[in-house]
Amino acid sequence: MDILGKYKNWREYRRTVNELSSLSNRELDDLGIARGQIPFVARRATR
Repeated sequence: MDILGKYKNWREYRRTVNELSSLSNRELDDLGIARGQIPFVARRATR
């Protein structure tokens, strides 16, 4: 993967992490995600 592709993936990952982090614990629970799982879920979502 080229450097531009890696940068785009990183930006998508950060956007996903930021959006999930902004949710309340209740909203995350409704989605079945624990706060500590956010980086893992974001990484899977941006592959």
